[in-house]
Amino acid sequence: MHQLPELDTSLEADIIQAVKTNMPAQLAFTQDLVRHPSTRGQEHTAQDFLFRAMQQRGLAMDRWQIDVNAIKSHPGFAPVDVDYTNAINVVGTHRPQQETGRSLILNGHIDVVPVGPLDMWQHPPFEPHIDGDWLYGRGSGDMKAGIAANIFALDALRSLGYQPAATVYVQSVTEEECTGNGALSALVRGYSAAAALIPEPVNEALVRANVGVIWFKVHVKGRPVHVADASSGANAIDAAAYLIGELKAFERARNELKVQHRHFKDFAKPINVNVGKISGGDWASSVPSWCTFDVRTGLYPGEDARVGAREIEDFIRQAAGRHPFLSNSPPEVEFNGFMAQGYELDEGSAAESTLRLAHAAVFRQELQALTSLAYLDARVFVLYDKTPCLVYGPVSDNIHGFDERVSISSIERITATTALFIARWCGLQRRS
Repeated sequence: MHQLPELDTSLEADIIQAVKTNMPAQLAFTQDLVRHPSTRGQEHTAQDFLFRAMQQRGLAMDRWQIDVNAIKSHPGFAPVDVDYTNAINVVGTHRPQQETGRSLILNGHIDVVPVGPLDMWQHPPFEPHIDGDWLYGRGSGDMKAGIAANIFALDALRSLGYQPAATVYVQSVTEEECTGNGALSALVRGYSAAAALIPEPVNEALVRANVGVIWFKVHVKGRPVHVADASSGANAIDAAAYLIGELKAFERARNELKVQHRHFKDFAKPINVNVGKISGGDWASSVPSWCTFDVRTGLYPGEDARVGAREIEDFIRQAAGRHPFLSNSPPEVEFNGFMAQGYELDEGSAAESTLRLAHAAVFRQELQALTSLAYLDARVFVLYDKTPCLVYGPVSDNIHGFDERVSISSIERITATTALFIARWCGLQRRS
């Protein structure tokens, strides 16, 4: 066994070259992963694929279905309104011959968002294709390229005859796109380390601060009558449209608070109140008796999600009180997903310093930091395990949209940086 606490430039160059040499295999692996349609409730086949891939690499494997009862009392838990039968987490564990380095979690989420109308894609979303420097497909950037980068960073070290001199957990979790309960379940199961890295598609930068997220539904009931006598009824869709309009005032008030949050004050609109789904009514010739709309909104770091939820309920109740029909038939607010606080990553940790060194060796320039207005599972590590979590991943485009894509050259750079980070953070030892 031979540990290398510091990397000389020759070994750095060898690791970077090993990543480059493995890129055809890594790209093919990523394409295979994209071919598994891992939308919510369908994640299990992609997790099977990853389980086998990590098992073949000699990692000790763990696989489990998220148990709501095991996590529902945790402050980071988000309410669930779907079946968790296929909400499967997979973790592969590398254990060294002797534990001399610092432990690490390499985390990624396997779930992807729905594809929308297929005719708006240039190519089928789960048939990955390459055009120039871009790999296209749903989940290619968010974040299957990142999951592959975690695995192939370890492969690069292995190809040179090395392995980490510390425990490394390679996690593929579900539910990142809707609750965050997958990463939380892994924490509650006992997976903890000295640092974590998540290669989300954040354009080769480090996330310094991140919003929290709340999901909620608003259920509106109307008074149905035949359309010929519409004035005697109450249109639930019209009433819902009124509430949606009122939520713009809620959004404005929330954004006025940005001056109190240094990482968010320069954004034009850091808090977005997004009505992402709406349904209602049963018949074109009937005044609709019901309407439901789904909303996603954000939180600043330090704000309690459950306090935020009460503020939402209060706002909807007050807005309804100003409406001639809703004042006597108040809507119901249901929280059905994210109930997640935001976080700020402390500056100057040993993990961040190590990543900066690795990034500089690959990019030949200083690592930049940014603020994210999207949810990230890093909050589980930072808030509930007091673990520095580095969100740092490739350049991508159109995530959550049509023709999602990720830069292939960026995947290579991020994988090389990750491999150097592992070597520096965990130390290296010769494989037996």
